[in-house]
Amino acid sequence: MMLILDKMMCDAAGLTAEERAKLSDLIDVFNAHVSKNALKNKYYEGHVTLADVNLGIALPERLSTLEVGCEWGAKTVDVLASRSLFDGFVGEDGQSAETMQRILEDNRLLSEYAKACKDELKYGCTFATLSADPVLGCRIRFHSPATASALWSGEAGRIECGLSIIDSTKDETLFGKFTPAVLRLDTDTAVVMLRKVDNRWIAERHEHVMGRPLMEPLIWNATPAKPFGRSRLKKPIRELIKGYVRTIANATIGLEFATSPQKYLLGVTDEQYDAVVSNKFRQYVGSILTATTNPETGESPHFGQLQQGSIGPHVEMIRLLATQFSAATGLSVTDTGVINDANPSSSDAILAQAQTLVLMAEQLNSGNGDSLKVIARMAQAIARNVRLEDLTDEERNIVAHFKNPAMPSVSMTADAAVKIASTRQGFADTDVYLEMVGFDQADIRRIKAQEQRARGLNVLTEIGNAE
Repeated sequence: MMLILDKMMCDAAGLTAEERAKLSDLIDVFNAHVSKNALKNKYYEGHVTLADVNLGIALPERLSTLEVGCEWGAKTVDVLASRSLFDGFVGEDGQSAETMQRILEDNRLLSEYAKACKDELKYGCTFATLSADPVLGCRIRFHSPATASALWSGEAGRIECGLSIIDSTKDETLFGKFTPAVLRLDTDTAVVMLRKVDNRWIAERHEHVMGRPLMEPLIWNATPAKPFGRSRLKKPIRELIKGYVRTIANATIGLEFATSPQKYLLGVTDEQYDAVVSNKFRQYVGSILTATTNPETGESPHFGQLQQGSIGPHVEMIRLLATQFSAATGLSVTDTGVINDANPSSSDAILAQAQTLVLMAEQLNSGNGDSLKVIARMAQAIARNVRLEDLTDEERNIVAHFKNPAMPSVSMTADAAVKIASTRQGFADTDVYLEMVGFDQADIRRIKAQEQRARGLNVLTEIGNAE
């Protein structure tokens, strides 16, 4: 789905001159990145055709629309995203903050974060928008760069303003195109909703006292020159994917020729030649091939077969590409589905090969943790209808918690928990201990409830015995 943005919405009634200028700039930024974002999504979805990879030497032009399935693009994003396990917010006292916990659950923020993290790695960033909601207190929604754009303020070190597409409709004049129906413009002082009614744009302003846009980015691998980050599917990765698709296509064509090797028959008559040519497949699958002596030359027909081609070079090329891809992305060679000498042979080797990916996941969690902390502060301020400065210390000091990106086995974490409990008094009575030995939150609640019930029964028994 491709969304088309034009500047008709800049003429919406109710917009100030400053808002019109910002909206125009945001539309320019959005349109400038449409083709780039579509290209990244194309490689993520694996829709790479031979026309994209053909060098014009071995692949026939008539096969240009053929697609070769390749999950390397999706693997580049999904494997790293799967190690960023957002586990909720923790208050200053180590407990879940009540207000933020309710907002988190009502917005399904854990599952929504998992989706947003993939978009962040695919495009380089993703955007969270916040708005007051009479039921939820604060509604949090994520938008990928395919449906949003923003301008960065270097002076403030945050988003200056942002535009997000809330809803769209199919464009009847252009096949496969969509036009926006509802948009949201975020500024320091207001959220402006733009709606298309009877082919006219109407602006509806909602003032706020946050002092900054109610929009926060989650950014991967940012640089001073690229404050909105860089995609995991950058050009070197795309070139390796193209190499894989090209090699698989060449190997497939080579296998077709290997399946039906080139044969030849010399010294036949014209009639015998016509008989062979008229039904090549029958001659290929037949177990017996007969021919009489050529009366014109007196020669006996001679049958032969050319040496079959080998797909061995193609396999070696795939292994080479897989090794390069592994080095460029931090994934293990096993993640590419290719088996070679680089595959680990022991559990220690597997952990060592995953170390680069773990470090990347820690970097991802660190950056996203800062963004989620900002989102949590704004969400609590919106829910209470106060300014950021009016938040309590407990609300301001809330932090995001992530699970261990190394994803150790239950036996390893349980062993570590037992060792810690032996040296730290009271640790075995904490929820953290129960989590480390393998219990989830549902199990922990049941354990604590039953322990409390058992303590209550013991108290009643003691009172009864005393009487």
